[in-house]
Amino acid sequence: MTVKVEVAVRGPEAYSLARNVITEMESVGVWPTPLNFELWLHYLGDPESPLGREIRRLLNDNVVISDETSEMLAAEFLPRGRLSEEIRDAGAVLDRELTSIATAIAKAHKTQADYGVTLADASETMDGAQDPSSLKDLVGGLSHATRRVRRETAILEKRLESSNKEIARLQTHLEQVRREAMTDALTNLANRKAFDERLEELCAAEDASPLTLAILDIDHFKRFNDTWGHQTGDQVLRYVATVMSRVCPGDRFATRFGGEEFAIIFPGEKAGSVTAVLETIRHEVASRSLRRRSTNDDLGTVTISAGFAQRLPGEAAAALLERADAALYASKRAGRNRVTGASTLEKAA
Repeated sequence: MTVKVEVAVRGPEAYSLARNVITEMESVGVWPTPLNFELWLHYLGDPESPLGREIRRLLNDNVVISDETSEMLAAEFLPRGRLSEEIRDAGAVLDRELTSIATAIAKAHKTQADYGVTLADASETMDGAQDPSSLKDLVGGLSHATRRVRRETAILEKRLESSNKEIARLQTHLEQVRREAMTDALTNLANRKAFDERLEELCAAEDASPLTLAILDIDHFKRFNDTWGHQTGDQVLRYVATVMSRVCPGDRFATRFGGEEFAIIFPGEKAGSVTAVLETIRHEVASRSLRRRSTNDDLGTVTISAGFAQRLPGEAAAALLERADAALYASKRAGRNRVTGASTLEKAA
């Protein structure tokens, strides 16, 4: 939950916000499930957040907010649930490991200190020792103390080795969980949260190399979904994502942007090469006649529209995204199934 929303639900306006949430959900025909309530709470509490902007876009496009859509929004914009639990559990394990290590170190430290005292006492005893039996007892005591130190040191080494393995396992596990939190479950592309972080990171970097952003949209997807159902729609989304993944290796960052929209970040690539990539994706997507898996019905061909913009010097991520989005809608207005660059629109203006 964002700080803004967190403050709102714990302040004087909390009840008013909750009533507005219910009223707004009813006005757009969204069922007041706990998940939908949480999503709309974020939407109304912080309208300019990534989730707020995405819900507004879906409503403007007359997209039905189904349970599947809500789950997708929650997975992309509210992934903190599972990740927080995993981090908390990992923290508890790490705390136990550190406590165990601290105990082992303290015990070894005491043993070392005792050994130092034993050596000091032995030195004094040797100075005054005359008979062999006293020396024998002295050597026996030193030998016992030495074995004790070695034993404690070996225990500490094993404890440290075990903890290192456990911490490495936790790191691997948390990295896997983080990847899952940044991945769209349906298409296996990066999700919107990962996209936002990556674009902000690249735009914030002081790097003179070019950066181009493209947004792609499946043409008439709502009509396709209404005709054939959501499961078949998911099949189409996976198909487009597969084509994108194949054409976007290396540093190219392919993302499911939201709904039927996708985005690709092209670090170090200018408009010319980006145009060629997008045309390749467009032609390949349209080259196959798809069939419905369950019935083998002919679904026809799928087409996509795309728009892209090359980042201007010092341009913020939001501004770059807005220009790419404008180029996409120019493609749609021009008849769809085409690629438009923002520079073309700007020159025409």
